[in-house]
Amino acid sequence: MIPNIPEEEAKIRIAKRIAKEFKDGDVVNLGIGIPSLVADYIPKDIHVIFHTENGMLGAGPKVKEEEGTIDIIGAGGVKITVLPGGSFFSSDISFGLIRGGHIDITVLGTLEVDEEGNLANWMIPGKLTPGMGGAMDLVTGSKKVFVATLHTAKGKPKIVKRCSLPLTGQKVVSKIFTELAVFEVTKKGLVLEEIAPDVDLKTLREITEPDFKVKEPLKIMEV
Repeated sequence: MIPNIPEEEAKIRIAKRIAKEFKDGDVVNLGIGIPSLVADYIPKDIHVIFHTENGMLGAGPKVKEEEGTIDIIGAGGVKITVLPGGSFFSSDISFGLIRGGHIDITVLGTLEVDEEGNLANWMIPGKLTPGMGGAMDLVTGSKKVFVATLHTAKGKPKIVKRCSLPLTGQKVVSKIFTELAVFEVTKKGLVLEEIAPDVDLKTLREITEPDFKVKEPLKIMEV
């Protein structure tokens, strides 16, 4: 049976799990949606430098209601804080950092992601879209690309065998994080690294379109 996890709880679960992937000193860019939650759950003993493509290094967690007078906005349009040592610069410098390979990890949401690591996250044909922002630069310029996504949308898998929507990047995704599992994307397809305690392997296969291998020993996700 597919676990009935409230959507907001599922999103926070994904953000918390991704936050555990970072190492001290990583330079990380967070996309819109679930990725923007990740900054709130970084372990206290890890120092991560957050980059925003609109021109900032050293972004902190999003602004809390009681801090509503702060008017610094990240690339995702969310008000954010600035950590000590944070700096601001122009967009050309910011994209120079991305294209120069200085971003360690990019975390993005998705409409579809497939078994080859292809990513479609910016456009549904026929629907009004604000554009892809810096996503194409980020997926090609970052050392690793993590996808943060709910496992299904309206009951349909978001991890598919082949993306049908316009791609943001080809074979760019390193890992996929959902509320139910963590997959590594390899040249030979998906490898399940972790599974949530409230789903079984049979159900996970039913709601994940491509086949996948299972890493041994399979870890249980901390939720």
